[in-house]
Amino acid sequence: MNIDFRRLGDSDADALVRFLTGERWPFHVISEVDDATARQWATEGRFTGEENRSFWIVADGTPVGLVRLMELTDDTPLFDLRIRAAHRGNGIGAKAVTWLTRYLFTEFPEVRRVEGTTRQDNVPMRRVFLRCGYVKEAHYRDAWPAHDGTVHDTVGYAILRRDWSAGTVTPLPRDDDPVD
Repeated sequence: MNIDFRRLGDSDADALVRFLTGERWPFHVISEVDDATARQWATEGRFTGEENRSFWIVADGTPVGLVRLMELTDDTPLFDLRIRAAHRGNGIGAKAVTWLTRYLFTEFPEVRRVEGTTRQDNVPMRRVFLRCGYVKEAHYRDAWPAHDGTVHDTVGYAILRRDWSAGTVTPLPRDDDPVD
């Protein structure tokens, strides 16, 4: 499968709305996006602008996902990844995270680290983070509200520029809590 990334432009607003409203996004806070919300997000700059850039994930000529890069004026940007249900489980997530990590560190020399979060029960995404050299740095209890009213734990991952450049993974210290 050939994967390409194409930057979202202003002319993509209708396609973006169709993409967001045409799927259920089970591991996002808003799992079912309605037309009005999608259009509002598109017009308020959530996907394009100085702070945000988005890219279609295109597999063999067909848009199968979306990468959204956020807080691009900060030295620690975040990202959001959405892959259509029919294309999940095919390695696209790992290819997208590998691509976006390289893109951020290459295009933005001031970026020191890249961060992402997911729900604790999103095991495929957690595996993608680890496969792509990210380290679990945070575990936030009862921090991710779901559409059905339940609240899940959130886990945070990051990769450092120096680790990415060297092809290494620096583990976190596990015994650094202060002792009385």
